[in-house]
Amino acid sequence: MAAGTRPTCCTPGHADVPVATLAPPRRPLPPSREARQLLALPGGRFLMGTDDPEGFPDDAEGPVRETVVEPFRIAATTVTNAQFAAFVKATGHVTEAESFGFSFTFGAFLGEEVSAVSPPVQGVPWWRAVEGASWHQPEGPGSQVTDRQDHPVVHVSWHDAVAYCAWSGTRLPTETEWEYTARGGLEQRRYPWGDELTPGGRHMCNIWQGEFPTLNTAADGYAGTAPAKSFRPNGFGLYNTVGNVWEWCADPFTPGEGGSRAMRGGSYLCHDSYCNRYRVAARSSNTPDSSTGNMGFRVAADLA
Repeated sequence: MAAGTRPTCCTPGHADVPVATLAPPRRPLPPSREARQLLALPGGRFLMGTDDPEGFPDDAEGPVRETVVEPFRIAATTVTNAQFAAFVKATGHVTEAESFGFSFTFGAFLGEEVSAVSPPVQGVPWWRAVEGASWHQPEGPGSQVTDRQDHPVVHVSWHDAVAYCAWSGTRLPTETEWEYTARGGLEQRRYPWGDELTPGGRHMCNIWQGEFPTLNTAADGYAGTAPAKSFRPNGFGLYNTVGNVWEWCADPFTPGEGGSRAMRGGSYLCHDSYCNRYRVAARSSNTPDSSTGNMGFRVAADLA
């Protein structure tokens, strides 16, 4: 299995722990009759990337360059647990987390019994490899998503996301499309709403509040995932393009190479003392078979 290129502070992957077998390859699933209602965006030219001194040059966030994006459609929110459950019910899809038998969960969310048998990831002990953790058991055996139907689905790999897209008649957005929409029409701003993280003291996204990784005050209202339509939408009508959950994109992290796939947006675990990748130009990646409790996706489509 190809080694991941991103630090495990963002999202640990299967490159960080021994994995005995790979999940079997999947055939494309037939499109759903109920295609999602997506926002139509005109595209055009915009300035992509950043030279922000608070950024990560090694992630190839820059340089700033004029980029053209064609008209396309994109979902206002990430795919929710309810939407993913409909996909699983219709297709019988088994996620890669379920195939592998484990996924990665933030340790503070685990009960004592699950925590006791879930080994920490080397170097980042706040992450645990939890047997039985999956999209419908985010904190492992005994947990459920009954009260989180409108939250983003998590513990889904890039392959799982692609399978959902095939069923729903959609696709994953490219990084160019993702950044264009995340900016919401604001040129070269750090966040979808401007350059200030909390304008007027108002929380605009779901990220870590307090001292990472020991104290999360949840001052923004959420310690884990927030409902997919939390906070104000950006200028294009998209919710939570930064914070909440990382979002898979279609592209390889390094152009022209296979292996790790790009992710955008940061998550509820991001904090400026450790990983401020909740900026619109920030990038990360993971292997396409990996899954964690802070990784999800939203769908896009060509403008027909």
